[in-house]
Amino acid sequence: MQELPRAVRLLIVARAVNRLGAFSLSFLTVLITTRFGASATVAGCVSAAFGLATIPSRLVGGRLADRIGRRRTIVVGLAGCAVAQLGLAAANGLVMVICCAVLLGLVFEIYQPPSQAMIADVVAPNEQVRAYGLLNVALAAAGMGAGLLAAFVGRWDLRWLFVIDALTCLLCALTVRLVLPADRRAAAVKTTDPEPVIAPWRDRVLLRMLAAGTLFAIIYLQIMITLPLALDRAGMSPSDAGLLFTTSALTIAAGQPLMRWRLLSTMSAPAAFVVGYGLLALGLAGYGFARGLPAYLAATVVWSVGDLLLVGRAYALVAGLAPPGGKGRYLAVYGTSWGIAGIAAPILGTQLLQHAGPVGLWTAMALACLLLAALQPAMVRAATRPGKAEFQPKGTDSKAAGTSVPERQ
Repeated sequence: MQELPRAVRLLIVARAVNRLGAFSLSFLTVLITTRFGASATVAGCVSAAFGLATIPSRLVGGRLADRIGRRRTIVVGLAGCAVAQLGLAAANGLVMVICCAVLLGLVFEIYQPPSQAMIADVVAPNEQVRAYGLLNVALAAAGMGAGLLAAFVGRWDLRWLFVIDALTCLLCALTVRLVLPADRRAAAVKTTDPEPVIAPWRDRVLLRMLAAGTLFAIIYLQIMITLPLALDRAGMSPSDAGLLFTTSALTIAAGQPLMRWRLLSTMSAPAAFVVGYGLLALGLAGYGFARGLPAYLAATVVWSVGDLLLVGRAYALVAGLAPPGGKGRYLAVYGTSWGIAGIAAPILGTQLLQHAGPVGLWTAMALACLLLAALQPAMVRAATRPGKAEFQPKGTDSKAAGTSVPERQ
């Protein structure tokens, strides 16, 4: 395997630094209820408003990435996050908190599409899955440190969490500005290809990928959001979820070197999706029937291995679907799946938990994984069929990316 380009490695390090401070949002509802005396309902509505605002945030980030460049957009997005976070820390009333929370949502996802597009620009298609995987591992490892930092700082004053988050955003923005390559001029990505450029929202293959990605995000967010409640319903401590999250991060980090094995590195995308979703289904079904912490830990390892096989593959497919100069917009449209899921997942998960219990919740999620395992191979074939650029970009785009791109094996 080739070594990843220096720009990608630096980007991964910068994002990991940013992730070290990305813990404050978990305490937003606590800040609203304890410091300003608002009800849990009001706090939930503010969180929902933040989640809704992240959807246009992704779209703006994708458009800016293709218009003004990757590096500039990342810096703008992170700087905006820092301003909003400092506003939350300094807020002296509920109205200002609500305004800053919505502002944070509007800028929160701006840096995501250019980060993903930058990887797609400079990494050969057959290495993109590994690059996205390494980014995910770095964020997971930094997330473990973030949890420890939050537990320490949060004992003083919750507002300091938002201050530290703002500082890590600014540090990441400064790192990106100083060490990443300058943005190319817009003319560098023009193409002489006579084929019309398809707008992201009119690309049927992309929309099918978006639907599948939304379902995956809904499943994944059940682990992040509903798992503590499910543990409580199962007679365990909700705080055990932290141990399960750490186990998952360790599994993904420890398993990353295994992706270099020939058996896994040469696995076709359809096979990887089927095996990955199958393991995810098995692990989540294990949650439904687990009795005791060891069983939950074993199930966590199983679904985390599945996640290891899945991470990055969908982003690589979407990047390949994009026309020259359109990677940012395509990745942004696909990324709205997390914003949509952020609104739907808490409602769906809590309703399933209330009416069907933990067994019903995790069984439903496992069945959804099996549905994705059945449907995803057809989507991969549609994305890689002749006429689509996935893994075989036209020469103009390859030159604009500043790298020669080998054809897919």
